[in-house]
Amino acid sequence: MAAAQAEWSRTVRKERYNRIIEHAVFKKIIKEIEELEQNRIFCGHGMEHLLSVARIGYIDILENNYDIPKDVMYGAALLHDIGRAGQYRGEGSHSALGAKLAKQILKDCGYEKDEIDAICVAILEHGENNGQELLSQVLYRADKKSRNCFLCGAYEDCNWNENKKNRGIV
Repeated sequence: MAAAQAEWSRTVRKERYNRIIEHAVFKKIIKEIEELEQNRIFCGHGMEHLLSVARIGYIDILENNYDIPKDVMYGAALLHDIGRAGQYRGEGSHSALGAKLAKQILKDCGYEKDEIDAICVAILEHGENNGQELLSQVLYRADKKSRNCFLCGAYEDCNWNENKKNRGIV
């Protein structure tokens, strides 16, 4: 009985982050971000980046034995840059816009209120290395580690501080 319940729980949790990538608002905004970044020479914020952040963040969680469920990390990673389209349109910071958009998407996808709150805080704080919550710190590190600066043709023109740029595989 316990094994069946554990399997059911894993399936439900996996379905939640898969629901995010099928959510109409998410799909619409990701498509818009990809269109807006079509001629961007710097790092992009499409699905490849989002999945890299999710996977790197989850590796960090496993390596450090943090008590953060996989679906919470994946939810945060998939939605952390969802506000980029609004930022490109001059509507405000992508973190604040993203947290607002993420709240409804996460609710629609079956996340609990405490998980939604934690993910939204992580989205708000992911741009700076001073987040108070563990999920915020993991998301920040994964976001930065996901960038292959050492391969980038725009390395010299990038506005990132030299200390932030990844000069090798991290």
